[in-house]
Amino acid sequence: MTNISRDSDVVELNEPPRFTYGQRVRTKRTVRNDGTYCGKDVGDILAKKGEEGYVCNIGTFLQQFYIFGVEFIQTGNKVGMKSKELEAVDDEDDAAAAKKKTVKPAKEGEE
Repeated sequence: MTNISRDSDVVELNEPPRFTYGQRVRTKRTVRNDGTYCGKDVGDILAKKGEEGYVCNIGTFLQQFYIFGVEFIQTGNKVGMKSKELEAVDDEDDAAAAKKKTVKPAKEGEE
């Protein structure tokens, strides 16, 4: 069996995804087509640095990384991106913080 060369020893799948479905995110850098995006030429810009979109899909890659399908508002492009390429638009930085927002049931005698 051959050695697989990976760009990181971190296995993101050991933790919950950093972003959640429907969460608004922003690109940290310009993303160009590497040849895997149908209908665009290699090198075409798919999302500009700072462009905002919404997470519409969460998948995995190489049993190591989460891949977030992001639909960008301005272009309508749907692009798969790693978490290191994205940042949350809201003050909430990750999925764990979003879970803190869930409403807790009131204790007996409280309103």
